[in-house]
Amino acid sequence: MSDGPGDGRRNARGFTPDFLTELFRNPLDPGYADAAAQRAKTGRAARPGWSVGPVGLVVIVLLGFLCAVAYRQTMAEEPGRAQARSGLVAQIKQRQGETDELSVRAEQLREEVSRQREAALGGSRAAQLRDLEASTGLGRVRGDGVVVRLADAPPEQDALSGADVGPPQVIYSDLQGVANDLWGAGAEAIAINGQRLTSTSTIRSAGKAILVDFRPVTGPYEVSAIGPGSMRERYEASRSASTMRTVAQKTGLSFAVRDADDLTLPAAPEPRLRYAEPSVSPSVSPSGADEPSGSGTSPSPSGGGR
Repeated sequence: MSDGPGDGRRNARGFTPDFLTELFRNPLDPGYADAAAQRAKTGRAARPGWSVGPVGLVVIVLLGFLCAVAYRQTMAEEPGRAQARSGLVAQIKQRQGETDELSVRAEQLREEVSRQREAALGGSRAAQLRDLEASTGLGRVRGDGVVVRLADAPPEQDALSGADVGPPQVIYSDLQGVANDLWGAGAEAIAINGQRLTSTSTIRSAGKAILVDFRPVTGPYEVSAIGPGSMRERYEASRSASTMRTVAQKTGLSFAVRDADDLTLPAAPEPRLRYAEPSVSPSVSPSGADEPSGSGTSPSPSGGGR
């Protein structure tokens, strides 16, 4: 029994107005079906990948050669860099040792000069000179006083990554405020980490470092002051002490004030003295107008007289 024309139309794929019904009935795009049929005819399976032409192959080989050359040069220069680095480290340590020896020698010579000067001046004048040196910071002093200690907060961990983040740090203005209020509380001599302060001392920052008289100091910072017995009580009531206590509570910075007996503060380096000199007198004008006339008559514009 042969199929009629109606059966052929029933098996043919036609347009259906219902989009979802057509999508589920024929999910594969006709183009993919044709490609699959073509591969079945030729007997070749589709292989994913990419092909490299002659130019691409030359570029890849050239890049590999350049990377190999750069790697060999880097490895060949590494011993030289390591040797130069170790040489610089050795030079730095040597210079630091020489600086320490010269500092000790300078202190010994300073003490020798003081002894010779006191012997030459006598009792009263030598005592007066010692008092002046102590008040100006050029002489070593010893006595009871107060020590203010400041330190950076411990490092914190990031809640997300768990890595250490930068802790709140002591800044140069904190040391400035402590030193100024200690002077106001009656301090007679102050030193920060062994650096004696004078009337010309500076406390400033250079990047993350704190400089006292252009010398770097690192934490924890101890501001030692020699003064009267009421100095600590007066400093505790100062503005910087109140500010640092508040900052310590909020950020975790370390701030403490304690009494100290028998403190010894070193002398400050001797400053470079500058002397005033009289100004040079103005030169005589070429016309000779400022020169007195020998005959008492007024000079002519050319400087001559009759």
